[in-house]
Amino acid sequence: MFNNRSLLIVGGLAAAAWLASNSLYVVDETERAIKLRFGNIVEKGIEPGLHFKVPITHTVRTFDTRVRTLDTEPSRYLTLEQKAVIVDSYVQWQVVNPTQYYEATGGDEMQAVRLIQPRVDESLRNEFGRLNLSQIISEKRDDLMTGPTQELDKLMRDELGVAILDIRVKRIDLPEDVSSAVYERMRSERERQAREWRAQGQEEAERIRANADRRREVLLAQARARAETLRGEGDAEAAEIYAQAYSKNEEFFSFWRSLGAYRESFKGGSDMMVLDPSSDFFQYLKSPTPHSSAE
Repeated sequence: MFNNRSLLIVGGLAAAAWLASNSLYVVDETERAIKLRFGNIVEKGIEPGLHFKVPITHTVRTFDTRVRTLDTEPSRYLTLEQKAVIVDSYVQWQVVNPTQYYEATGGDEMQAVRLIQPRVDESLRNEFGRLNLSQIISEKRDDLMTGPTQELDKLMRDELGVAILDIRVKRIDLPEDVSSAVYERMRSERERQAREWRAQGQEEAERIRANADRRREVLLAQARARAETLRGEGDAEAAEIYAQAYSKNEEFFSFWRSLGAYRESFKGGSDMMVLDPSSDFFQYLKSPTPHSSAE
């Protein structure tokens, strides 16, 4: 009796454990779930937490709602000028409607990728076909993906229950024949700009040089005029001083000037002068007071 009772208890506990493990399930924070009964959806959008289901009858499918990245293969597109570019891009997407996602893909992520990738390729092909090459290689090319991202997001929400969060271009390459033409055009454009800037610089240099020369001539003319004015004023003041000194003692002034003339005339040892000995030039050599002796 004791052994039978123990077996019943153990069996009951095992049955309870099996029932609990098959009746309770947990949806993680990064997941959303749907409940199926014999393959038909009976509960949608199950939030994270602990939930109950009927064993055998109910099946629960969970879906990861974290952001995923689809790295596409480089593709060749034609621009508005019918020039080829090779674009390497990636897409970030996320499951936002588990029910619709399950109905469209059966919950298979690879199936979702196979459905998303052609749509992305078509969207990029249409967008690059509306752009010229200069717009594509500009610094703001990431902004060009805003329109395709929004359009594809709306379409994928309706068809697959997934959100397209971002389409980002990693690299844009040009075929070799196109690259040569583009680089040659860029080189020609840069050379043209360099010639324009060089001509503008030379023109500006000539203008600055002409202004500097004109200002120099003006300053020199003003300086010469000022110098002549000062020299004239100095000469006038000197003449006035000489006149005042001469009027005070005419004999001394005459004597002083004669000494200066002697000094200038005889400062060179080999100098020769031919003069009349009775000339007034020698009056102070003959007598320190010539006028007195004359009287």
